[in-house]
Amino acid sequence: MDWLSRLFEVMPVRGRLDLRCSYGVPWRIDQGPAASNEMPYHAVLAGSAILDDPSGGRPVQLNAGDILLLPGNPRHVMHDGSGAPPLPARNRASLNFTISENPGSDDRLDLLCGHFAITPPHDRLLRSYLPPLLIVHAGDRSGQEGTAARLGGIVSLMRGETADDRLGGRAMLNALSTAMFALVLRLASETDNAPRGLLALAGHPRLAPAVAALFNEPGRAWSLPELARLANMSRATMARQFQEKLGRSASDLLTDIRMTVAANELKKSSLSTGAVAEAVGYQSEAAFQRAFKSHMGITPAQWRKTQQPSGREVFARPETHADAEPAESAEANPPASRRPTKGAGAAPVSLKSRD
Repeated sequence: MDWLSRLFEVMPVRGRLDLRCSYGVPWRIDQGPAASNEMPYHAVLAGSAILDDPSGGRPVQLNAGDILLLPGNPRHVMHDGSGAPPLPARNRASLNFTISENPGSDDRLDLLCGHFAITPPHDRLLRSYLPPLLIVHAGDRSGQEGTAARLGGIVSLMRGETADDRLGGRAMLNALSTAMFALVLRLASETDNAPRGLLALAGHPRLAPAVAALFNEPGRAWSLPELARLANMSRATMARQFQEKLGRSASDLLTDIRMTVAANELKKSSLSTGAVAEAVGYQSEAAFQRAFKSHMGITPAQWRKTQQPSGREVFARPETHADAEPAESAEANPPASRRPTKGAGAAPVSLKSRD
């Protein structure tokens, strides 16, 4: 199994479309942060937008076809760039989502806004291996092939579903959002300037087999020489490439994968802690218990207790039409729950596809 498919298998992701925004100049969107296990996204269907860099850097312009993913989950501001006070926006409920619009008429922005949710604690792991802000450009499918064109096809389907708003539309839009997340990561890993982290590592043609091996066989006692042979490079080069592209060692990545798999396995009441330890490559249950507590902050037994069925959805608070927040002027002093989260200070990464 390829690394990305395996990643989604061990840490499932669910997408959700919240809003379709239709704004004329002047307009402003002030959002976030979302729930702790969510990553906001925005897909520009038409028009353009200015994103104020959450880390305080230079603003970034988003154009039609751009998809913005915010793994860092910061409070973020988007606007038309005019500097004029925004026109008031109002929300109205459709059958399967919420439409937010203002009375402006010129240079209208057409924008899809939603979230990706990852079951805790896997959200922390995934976020730590992705840049805090990621932008890719979807193709328009006119004579194009490859990931960018497929991503453009997904966005086109979402546009159609929000335009028609038919029976089953919400299920379709959420499923398409989830597929969009996978294609965004695939496209980002295929670019020449993939950001440091898992995308740069997996996008390296010689390192990709080693990454896939770690994801597919985390219980194996991998050694650096074995991984180096898979990548057809020396041990020293292998270690250096992991550090340069991932920012961590192959051993660190393997431990993170093992603990993720272990957290999933511990939910199965039929498996003993010792059996889980063996499944993820630990011959000693005591060594596994120490590693798990160091990684998760609690013991395997305590983790298992917290995972008793609760009936809660992966989205901490499912969206309702009444919950949707109008995109009006930014608050001068947002409450603490909406202030930028730690880790949102890295520079944004903008990627353009080779497709």
